[in-house]
Amino acid sequence: MTDPILALDFGTSNSAVAILEDGTARIIPMETGAQTLPSAIFLDYDSREMLLGEAAIAALVEGQEGRFMRALKSVLGTPLFHEKRQFLNQRRTLAEIVTDFLTRIRQRAEDATGLRFRRVLAGRPVRFHHRDAARDAQAVADLEACLRAAGFDAVTFMFEPEAAALAAAGDAPGTGLIVDIGGGTSDFSVFHRSDDGIGILASHGIRLGGTDFDRSLSLDHVMPLLGMGTELRAEMGPDRHVAPRAIFHDLSTWARIPFLYSPQTLREVARMIKVAVEPEKLRRLGVVLEDELGHDVAFAVERGKIATNGRQADGAIELGMIEPGLSAPLGGPALALSLEQGASDIAAAAITCIELAGIPPEQVDRLVLVGGSSLMTGVSDAVSRSLPAARIETGNAFTAIIDGLALATARG
Repeated sequence: MTDPILALDFGTSNSAVAILEDGTARIIPMETGAQTLPSAIFLDYDSREMLLGEAAIAALVEGQEGRFMRALKSVLGTPLFHEKRQFLNQRRTLAEIVTDFLTRIRQRAEDATGLRFRRVLAGRPVRFHHRDAARDAQAVADLEACLRAAGFDAVTFMFEPEAAALAAAGDAPGTGLIVDIGGGTSDFSVFHRSDDGIGILASHGIRLGGTDFDRSLSLDHVMPLLGMGTELRAEMGPDRHVAPRAIFHDLSTWARIPFLYSPQTLREVARMIKVAVEPEKLRRLGVVLEDELGHDVAFAVERGKIATNGRQADGAIELGMIEPGLSAPLGGPALALSLEQGASDIAAAAITCIELAGIPPEQVDRLVLVGGSSLMTGVSDAVSRSLPAARIETGNAFTAIIDGLALATARG
C-alpha cells in the first residue's frame, strides 16, 4: 500500500490539514468543531508547555503568564527566523518553534485518522518575498527544513491559488481568476475549465495580505494614541524631533510584537516619556509594553476591521485594555482609506496575472475569492472593477486551498 499523503495548508493566520478519501477531500479537525486551526502559539511560563490555536488565544485573553506568537509564516526567509532568543528559559529559534507547531499538527492528524504520515503536500505562496528572489528561495528552504524536522520524509509543494483552482473549478467550462488573500501574501491563478480538465494559465503573487491591512489600520488609527508622531524635546536646547517610528511599526506587526518585550525597549520608552510634549500618549505605550498587551491591541484592530467591513456607519477599535474608555474611531470610509493602497496593489497584481495568462480581462467569467481578507469590500471591489464579465464567488473562501491540496494528492 502506498504511504498516505497529508495535505497541509500552513497559513499565516490559520492552518488546516486534509486527506483524500474516496475521491473527496476530508478535512481533519485540529480542534473540536473547527475545520481550521489558528496559527497561534502560546508558551506557558507556568506549565512549560506549548499551546496551539484557540487554546493559545484563550491563554492570552485570560492573562496567563507566557509568550504569545502569531503570523510566524511571515518571517520565513528572514534572518529573524534563525536568530536564537530566550523562550521558556531556553535559547531557541523561531524555526524550532515552527517545527514544534508542525510536529503537533502531524501528530494530531495521525491520532485522528490512525494513519502514519511521512509524506506531505504543502501549500505555499507563489512568492513569499516577491521583491527578493534570494529571500524567497530561502523561505521555501526554511519551510521544507521545518517540515522534514517535523517528521515528514517526503515534502512537495503546490502553489496555494492553483490548489484553490482545483477545488473551485467545478464542471462548467470557463475561465476564472483565483484571488487568494492570506495573512501575509496575495496570490493569483488564472485557470481554464474545459472538457479536457483544468489548466492553469498563469500564477502570480505579492507579499501583501491581511496582516498588512491590520498594520495599516494600526498605524493610522491606534499608534497615534500611543505617541506615534508626538514630538520629543531635545535634552539640551530648544530643538524638537518626532518620536522614532520603529517601535510603533513593530507593535503594528504581528510577528514582531513579542520582541518588543525587553528591558531595553522599556528604558527607551521611559526616556521618551520624560522629554515628550504629549507624555500621556507615550505612557499608554509604556502600559502596552509593560503589561505585554501588544497582541491584545492587534486583535482589537482585527476585530474592528472585520466589524466595520462593508459598513458606512461609525465604528471603533476598542482599546479599553490600555485605558478605560479608550478607543480609536473607525467607520467604513476611514477603513477604506487605510486599505486603499493595499487594495490597489492587489488589483494591479490580479491584472498582471491575467496579462501573464495572455488573455483579455473580459475573458475572465469567474472571480473566485479565497482567504478571509479577500472578503474585505474595498479589496473585492477594486479587483472586480477590472473584470466586467466576471461573477464573484466566495463559497469556500476558508477551505478552498486545503480542499484543493487534498485533491492534488491523487497525483501522488
